[in-house]
Amino acid sequence: MNEPTTDLGRAAGLASLRRTPQQARSRARLARVLETAERVLVDEGVEALTTTRIAAQARVSVGSLYQYLPDRGAIIEALAAGYFAKLEAVMDDLVRAAAAERWHDPVDVLVDAYAEIYRTEHGFRALWFGSGLTERTRAADREHKRRMADGIRRILLALGLATDDEALARACHAAILTADALAQEAFRRDTEGDAALLDEAKTMLRGYLTAVAARY
Repeated sequence: MNEPTTDLGRAAGLASLRRTPQQARSRARLARVLETAERVLVDEGVEALTTTRIAAQARVSVGSLYQYLPDRGAIIEALAAGYFAKLEAVMDDLVRAAAAERWHDPVDVLVDAYAEIYRTEHGFRALWFGSGLTERTRAADREHKRRMADGIRRILLALGLATDDEALARACHAAILTADALAQEAFRRDTEGDAALLDEAKTMLRGYLTAVAARY
């Protein structure tokens, strides 16, 4: 199992975090709590994420945990915020790369990068394939997908494949929703990602994005 990658800074901005720790000692304590929560999530699933369990394993008092994360939902939301931030950071890196390089096959680059996160972020898979997502997490996920779609839009613009308009934004949103659904199914079938299904995803997205680019 990979070491946990949850970062305090990525989770601290989530609304469900009751308050943001100011002192270094408090920040370290919260980081330890989130790292512990991710280990429990990966090893035992969402249902094991109780506040008493996490507090005990992180060696903090339940009262101390409650200062920041009042319940299981808040823990789930904080972990999800970290995963969203990591995905968006990868997308930002890809946007910068697209501006500096000429990609022969943008879809291949994007799907492979996206699949690698599913492959290596065990906590992300455990959270999304479990049954404990909160309504706030689902709402945050919808906004996250819009930001990811905007990354696709910026990549197409950087590569000179489209002109910016509302239709492009809508097409990129459709593309990211499709890619996400196919990636989830590929990794439900195989922890390394069903290669054949990922190839089908690439074929589908190439056709779609080629059609989108042809509009311009």
